[in-house]
Amino acid sequence: MHARRPIPPGPTRRGVLGVGGALGIGGLLAACGGSDDDAKSSRGGTGWSFEDDRGTTAKAAGRPRRIVAYIGAAAALHDFGVECTGVFGPTKLKNGEPDVQAAGVDVDKVTVIGNTWGEFSIEKYANLRPDLLVSTMNVSPTLWYVPEESAKKITSLAPTVGILTGRTSLTKAIGRFAALAESLGADLRAQRVTAAKKRFEAASETLRKSARAAKSRGGLKVMAVSAQADLLYVGNPSDFTDLRHYADLGIEFVTPAKTAKGGFFQELGWENADTYEADLILVDKRTGNLQPDELKKSKPTWAKLPAVRADQVISWSNEAQFSHAGYAPLIEQLAAAVDKSKKAAA
Repeated sequence: MHARRPIPPGPTRRGVLGVGGALGIGGLLAACGGSDDDAKSSRGGTGWSFEDDRGTTAKAAGRPRRIVAYIGAAAALHDFGVECTGVFGPTKLKNGEPDVQAAGVDVDKVTVIGNTWGEFSIEKYANLRPDLLVSTMNVSPTLWYVPEESAKKITSLAPTVGILTGRTSLTKAIGRFAALAESLGADLRAQRVTAAKKRFEAASETLRKSARAAKSRGGLKVMAVSAQADLLYVGNPSDFTDLRHYADLGIEFVTPAKTAKGGFFQELGWENADTYEADLILVDKRTGNLQPDELKKSKPTWAKLPAVRADQVISWSNEAQFSHAGYAPLIEQLAAAVDKSKKAAA
C-alpha cells in the first residue's frame, strides 16, 4: 500500500484513498512449480477451470503452477496450501522486512512485481511466464492493485481470477479462496487447514458470547478508524467484510452519518474527532497509517477521546488474508478486548 494511499478498499482505483496466525508450509503447500501431475485438474481431467466472482471462467490446459497474486490473495492461498511465484501490493517495508499484509508469505522467496499503489512491472510479470493472476475485488469487476491504465495488457498475458472481498460475507470470501486453493491442488482436509477452520468457528462463537455479555452490561459501542496526519477516517461497518461478520455476531458499531463517494469511510478533520462516541476503538494497522502511540503524541483531540483515555484501543487488520487461519486470531483479539472494555463514552 502506498504511504499516501493508506485507507482501505474502495470500489475503484481512480480517486480511491487507498486500500484492505498463518499456517506453516510443511507438506501442505502445493508449490507453483509442482510435478507433472499438476497438469491435471482437481476434477481429474486434463484441463483446469475456475469461475470467479465476476462470473468469468479462467481456463488453462493444465493446473496453473506459476501463480502471481495480489499479496492479500497470495497470503490467503498460502494459508490453504498454495504458494505463489510472484506478488504485487504491499509486500516489503523499506527495511526489507515483511509488510503486515504479507502475513505468512515468505517475501524473500517470491518475485515482487510491484510494492506500492500504481506499481506493477509488466516486464517482471511477463518474465515469470505466469499461468494465472489472482486478485481481490472490492467491487466487481475491478481487480485490486492491477493498474487501470495497463490492465488490458496485463490481463492478456494469463488467465485471471477475481475474488470478491468487499461488502460480502466473511465466510463466503474465505470459502471462495478455499475453493480456488483446492482447484489449484490444496488439500482442504489437511490437519492444519481443518484446525484453522475449527479455531475460526470457535473464535466466532466466543465473540458472540462476548457481545452478548457486553450488551447485558449496558452495551458497548465500537468504532473502526484509519488515521492520517490530516484526517480521521471512520469506517462504515456495512462496507467492510470483517466488520459485517463481527456485527452479525452482535458487536454494536458506530455507523457514520455519511461516507465519502464510494462508501467505506467518513472523513473527519481532527478538530471533529469526537463526532461519534465510542467505548472501544479499532485502529487500522496497515503501513502508512498513524498508530495509537503516534496519535497520542501528535493529536490532542485523539488523546481526549473516552476510549483512548480508558486505554480501550486495539489494532484493526481490515485487510487481513481471507482465510480461517488469518481471521481466527483477530476475532479472538476482538473478543478479549470486548470482555475487558467498559462503558467509556458519556
